[in-house]
Amino acid sequence: MHQSPSRRWGRIVKRVAVLAAVTFTAWHLFATFLWIAPRSDLRDVVPGEALTEYMIPLFGQSWSVFAPEPINGDYYFDVRAIVDEGGEEVVTEWVRASNVEQSLATYRPFPPRAAKISVSQASALRGEWHNLTADNREIVELNYYEGDDWSDRLQAALEDNSESPVEIENYLREERRATAYATQVAQAIWGDNVTRVQYQVARQNVIPWAQRHNPHAERPEIQPVPVGWRGVVVEDHQSQDAFADYFCSAPQEICVTDDN
Repeated sequence: MHQSPSRRWGRIVKRVAVLAAVTFTAWHLFATFLWIAPRSDLRDVVPGEALTEYMIPLFGQSWSVFAPEPINGDYYFDVRAIVDEGGEEVVTEWVRASNVEQSLATYRPFPPRAAKISVSQASALRGEWHNLTADNREIVELNYYEGDDWSDRLQAALEDNSESPVEIENYLREERRATAYATQVAQAIWGDNVTRVQYQVARQNVIPWAQRHNPHAERPEIQPVPVGWRGVVVEDHQSQDAFADYFCSAPQEICVTDDN
């Protein structure tokens, strides 16, 4: 009994769909295993930044919520900008972008995964900053924003004070991501006339477990990562409109609108 062409093509399409689904599931499980497993040379089987770009921000996860080293601190991501208002440069107030994003997840049974972007980036930047030498930390605190080559000059200054190219490469990767994120936040809040941005990431530990019953216990001081003014960074794959729609939908009304 011969099958009709339409039925035969239908079977082919189903087989291709099943094969595609199985392939994607296998890749996702493998990528998740690589991501949460202790870092090793096995990660090199995925070329370049493909693994990171696939896992972040939607699928990022770790074992840090479990003992023996559960999460014991909060991360903050603050942003301010300089805005051109009719030829006059105006410095804005600081905005804690991490609080804005986390308000999108508060009291919501199905919070957006993007609500953790700022916290994840703050943690990543702070981790790479701690690997820098004291001299390079001072360089990071300086302002780099003038001219189209400001990022190249920052890289050259850092490399001149380090014997570890990997250390500088890792830090600059996270700083560029942080600067691009800060640019999106600034433009969402203050509009397209943002000429440069400054951000500060910080960590604040919780009250130590041994002092949890002490009514007078206070949280430790905030541990900031000071970064100077930077030029705006807009990546090719970014969508400012989509980000603004998401960020400005937060309960905190902080974005500039035509009604303000």
